[in-house]
Amino acid sequence: MAMGVYSGADSGAYFWETVMLIENFPRLKPTVMPVIRPVPEYEATGRLKAVYESTKQGLGVPWMGVVSMAFARYPHFYSALWSALEPLATTQLFQTACAELRATAESNAVVLQPTSLSDSLKAMGYAPAERDEVAATIAVFSSGNMPYVLMATLARLLLEGHAWDTSGEAGPLVSRASDAGVPARPVLMEAHHADPETQALYARMRTSLGLPFINTDYRALARWPSYFALAWDDLEPMLSSAAYVTATQSVHDKAAALVLSLPNLRGVSALDLQQAAAQDAPLEEVLGVVRLFQWLLPGLAINVAYLRGQLRTDER
Repeated sequence: MAMGVYSGADSGAYFWETVMLIENFPRLKPTVMPVIRPVPEYEATGRLKAVYESTKQGLGVPWMGVVSMAFARYPHFYSALWSALEPLATTQLFQTACAELRATAESNAVVLQPTSLSDSLKAMGYAPAERDEVAATIAVFSSGNMPYVLMATLARLLLEGHAWDTSGEAGPLVSRASDAGVPARPVLMEAHHADPETQALYARMRTSLGLPFINTDYRALARWPSYFALAWDDLEPMLSSAAYVTATQSVHDKAAALVLSLPNLRGVSALDLQQAAAQDAPLEEVLGVVRLFQWLLPGLAINVAYLRGQLRTDER
């Protein structure tokens, strides 16, 4: 298992410590589905609104993911978690970690052999510009999901009492202000906007994914309902395959290794995050929500990479 971003002097000892911890950090879906109550951006006010804006700016994403909005239902917990991540988020080291995690998802999705949708989309009347727009939307999530995977993984590690004692420098800052531009917020096809066919697809997806909600990624792609139905029909059978289980496990393991390799710049301890969470709700309640998202996000990363693979072979 490659640690990738760690460059400390005793990297050999660190490697084996990380391997041992990951062996005791399985993918874990809660046996009882927790109640998910995201705080939408339009409801965030005061301190929480400021934290939301800081999160989006720091992570370089145009939207608050369901994961972060669900975490924000517990404001002391989320504020403490973001405090730990904030000084890392705009560093080159964190960006490298996100790039490594994305590469892991993409390489594992290739093994699943996504079907090219080129001929089908052309036959349905999708012009090259439309296919480019779909691909650009997928690319937003291909990149933007990675910091959320790392966020959820760090949250679970600390709430479960694992130590995050990596020291070192985080490298140069990456200026968000000078970026070519954070992508525009995706247009979402909410269930109450959708036609009956898309509503039925959403219901089927919730069953297939074992989730009570539809992630932002899918709602953004359902803006093109005929494309998305075709894409999901190709992806869905993969979800129960052994190769898919291996792929998601690889992303889970890589995320844990990367998080543990990043320096704890503010010295946030497991106890700090546990105490913050306990101010909002019973610790087991918060942990249940965190475990759900930390379980689902590796699968989401693979799914988005698979959807991207369906269009990557699109020759025009």
